[in-house]
Amino acid sequence: MTAGSKSAAHGPLHGMRVLDLSRILAGPTCTQALGDLGATVLKIENPGTGGDDTRQWGPHYVADVAGAQTDLSAYFMSTNRNKHSIAVDITTAEGQAHIRRLAADAHILIENFKPGGLDKYGLGYAEMSAENPSLVYGSISGFGQTGPNRDKPGYDLMAQGYGGLMSITGEPEGEPMKVGVGIADVMCGMYATIGLLAALRHAEATGQGQHVEVALVDAQIAWMINEGVNYLTSGALPQRRGNRHPNIVPYGVYATADGHVIIAVGNDGQFKRFTDAIGLPALANDPRFATNPGRLEHRDALADLLEPTVAQIPTQTLISALETCKVPVGPVQTLDQVFASDQVAAREMQIDMTTPAGEVCHLIGNPLKLSQTPVTYRHAPPRFGADTTRLEADNPWDTPSE
Repeated sequence: MTAGSKSAAHGPLHGMRVLDLSRILAGPTCTQALGDLGATVLKIENPGTGGDDTRQWGPHYVADVAGAQTDLSAYFMSTNRNKHSIAVDITTAEGQAHIRRLAADAHILIENFKPGGLDKYGLGYAEMSAENPSLVYGSISGFGQTGPNRDKPGYDLMAQGYGGLMSITGEPEGEPMKVGVGIADVMCGMYATIGLLAALRHAEATGQGQHVEVALVDAQIAWMINEGVNYLTSGALPQRRGNRHPNIVPYGVYATADGHVIIAVGNDGQFKRFTDAIGLPALANDPRFATNPGRLEHRDALADLLEPTVAQIPTQTLISALETCKVPVGPVQTLDQVFASDQVAAREMQIDMTTPAGEVCHLIGNPLKLSQTPVTYRHAPPRFGADTTRLEADNPWDTPSE
């Protein structure tokens, strides 16, 4: 990959060529991150299905300038900016030839077919790496390329269930609960991004590509983090605690006089300042509550003493008081409050992009802030097949606007 003099203006990955055969969420999350950092991403979509499945995942869509519904669903747009859409039927000899031609000049190929799914088209890792030895070939699947569950389908909800997350999410007496967004998919995409960039560095140094494979369930298990290691260390199964923390008390959501507030007491000094601020200073000297291990052991007794007092204090009054004494505290915001906040504006976490046809897409910004080579927003999420004519060019990867 050669970044050249434009790298600062177009991102640290300017010049990287990514052939994206993925769809739905995990793979597109990865390739959007690469695109935001400057890579040229060619998204291959199936003309027989109308493209990426999520183009049909409503109910919210961008309308065209005449007011008609487009194929730019909110779900699709969330992970498909900075890409070019090319319609290719890989089941045909012509389509397979197109993919091989593109892959011959690609730095990265990423796909999320079932394990071995591309082999029958001659597009698997062995075939593609033989033609381009430096190619970094990424595969995302539900359970991975090996293991007894290799051939089972993988969806975010199933990964959250199989990987243990749902067993610790939700109210203690409630049913197992998934996270409100497809977090297993998103985190799998993030792990894939790390692996692909690491493999790319190796390829640039040695000329040798490799196969990078990530499974939804593996990624889900990996980020069980403290709760996973809590179990491995103790042998005790963690329990659903709602918003309570398994290792810190008090830490959670508390009802106030007019809403809810998050209080996160991380050490004994903060606990003393917290109890002073709410008018219960004696609790910090009570042997049951003076230290975090004691508070963990007596968490229910402490909750019975704290909750009635907190419930009498207005939300903003409590937030102001705890911020003054430097106890971690915050609101529970709805999305309208989130995107109207001055913090979101200051951090550019809500952006607008306009398609070539004039459709305006309201999107979430990239959280990465690089001082020398910042992320760039060059291309709005593409309409299906908008860049298919690129296949007729001598160099399909030629993108002057990149």
